[in-house]
Parts: sequence; structure tokens; C-alpha cells
Amino acid sequence: MSLRAFHIVFIILSTLLSFGFAKWSYGNYLVQKDTTDMVLAISGGVAGVALIIYGIWFLKKMRKIIL
Repeated sequence: MSLRAFHIVFIILSTLLSFGFAKWSYGNYLVQKDTTDMVLAISGGVAGVALIIYGIWFLKKMRKIIL
């Protein structure tokens, strides 16, 4: 597996993990009504969106580089 392919897989898995963490934190918030869980849920969602933006940027950059 090339470094580029590994990086793409790693970005995808990290994005899924971030959104999964956000969902889990939001579920805890619904049960416990603790604001910390809501902050963590929002943070996880923001991280997931940031990873999607980074993934798109990375793919565009890699199209220009021929390895």
C-alpha cells in the first residue's frame, strides 16, 4: 500500500471516528443533560467536517503530483 493510499484511508477512518464520537457524545447528552457532552459532540462534528475539507484538499493536491 502506498503512502498516498494509506493517507486517504487514514483520513476516511478518522472522519468516521470523529462523527461516531460526536454521535456518542450527543447520545450521552440526551441522557445526562451535561453541557460537557454537548461541547464534545459539537467538537467531534467540527473535527469531522474539517477532516472532510482536508481530505478534499489532499485529493486535489495529489492529482497534480504524479508519483
